[in-house]
Amino acid sequence: MPDLYIDGSWIPAAEGGTREIRCPADGEVVRVVDEATAVDTERAIAAARRAFDDGRWSGVAMAERGRLLDRVADLLERDVEVIARAESLDTGKRFAESEYDVADVARTFRYFAGLAAGDVLGGRIVDAGNADVRSRIEYSPVGVCGLITPWNYPLLQAAWKVAPALAAGNTFVLKPSELTPSTSIHLIRLLAEAGLPEGVANLILGAGATAGAPLAVNPDVDLVSFTGGLITGRRIMAEAAATVKKVALELGGKNPNIIFADADLTAAVDNALTAVFLHSGQVCSAGARLLVEESIHDRVVDEIVRRAERIRLGGPFDPLAETGPLISVGHRDKIAAYVAAAIAEGAVLRCGGSAPDPGEYPALADGCYYRPTVLDNCVSDMTCVQDESFGPVLTVEVFTSEAEAIRLGNDTMYGLAGAVWTSDAGKAERVASALRHGTIWINDYHPYLPQAEWGGFKQSGVGRELGPTGLHEYLEAKHVYRNLSPAPSGWFSQEA
Repeated sequence: MPDLYIDGSWIPAAEGGTREIRCPADGEVVRVVDEATAVDTERAIAAARRAFDDGRWSGVAMAERGRLLDRVADLLERDVEVIARAESLDTGKRFAESEYDVADVARTFRYFAGLAAGDVLGGRIVDAGNADVRSRIEYSPVGVCGLITPWNYPLLQAAWKVAPALAAGNTFVLKPSELTPSTSIHLIRLLAEAGLPEGVANLILGAGATAGAPLAVNPDVDLVSFTGGLITGRRIMAEAAATVKKVALELGGKNPNIIFADADLTAAVDNALTAVFLHSGQVCSAGARLLVEESIHDRVVDEIVRRAERIRLGGPFDPLAETGPLISVGHRDKIAAYVAAAIAEGAVLRCGGSAPDPGEYPALADGCYYRPTVLDNCVSDMTCVQDESFGPVLTVEVFTSEAEAIRLGNDTMYGLAGAVWTSDAGKAERVASALRHGTIWINDYHPYLPQAEWGGFKQSGVGRELGPTGLHEYLEAKHVYRNLSPAPSGWFSQEA
């Protein structure tokens, strides 16, 4: 069956292009998918435009939209093993992680189903200070949405966009990463099975420069939501400016994980490993920048190094594996260059810093693996501290005071997430309040909630996903002012 979904039909790419999807754990071909070009994307946009303008979805009652999202959640739970397997084959991540992701996706759909069934979109009454005036704010769907998602969490990131877009009454064109399309294909099939009208959901597969580009520039697209790299995000923002469409961007981060000497160090060290090495560091909110109080530096870093050296690498279905490969050979080469540049800057390599030895680990020889890496003796003006590696690389800095910890934690152009570890509740709240990042964990790392907003300060992006604000990204506010006693204004003379 073809892989592009436009106006309710599965069709091949107009120009006949295809792409091999390979598992980064072993290089094996997972599937061959249709590769779209701008021609296909323009057709998808036109279908979404027609579907929005004729009201086939925006005209559906909010409660019914919510019921459809709930049905999608049921179908996701029904297909969890199939979906998780597809996600793991595309990304190389552990099957257990993919199962967690599918559960999170179902929760996201249920959360926005609940918002759709509630009164969040009912608007509000505005007191005009005049008994003869009825004034209210009401909300309308923004229109056609271009949704562009990354390769690290393909289904989860799609859900964060698709669920609120549908709850709000929009139509959309989804363009997943060309490297990891399988679970987006499955999601679209589930939307159709749940009864979503034709033309509301459209799916385009292919490279961003060709298949994705029209979503930013086409005037029939009212909003573009992108999760991915900073450079691409800047380009999308600039291209979208020509038509002054709404833009939502989540562009990653260089996230500080701050450990004070009075923290529970057993928990802090364990979570520091999870913060940076989960999914081999290919996480936008990864705690890749460790800030540790000077008095406990040796104790904390020595233990992190000891444990990092013992992390077991392996493929998605290896029951003993603790983390998996990088997404591609090209990405692994970038990580290697990043580490080499850090050492040249003066960072001290404490562990890792290379791919596994194929002689010692023959089972990993055909995959895109890179050993968990710790770079010590870093300072904030180093490139390795300021730039996002998006890999299993931890940089370590020291601080001597609360004020210095805050200053260092904010010394980044990014502002997505961060954490503070301390047993002093007052200190924890002061630091959390002062850090300019969209999510701050206190004595924890990585959990998120569908009902809590997610997004970044500074160059980590604009807008928010999840939570009520994540729904309102897909809505326009309208003021309706009604005069119950219309009369001439008297501003201009009525004389002939």
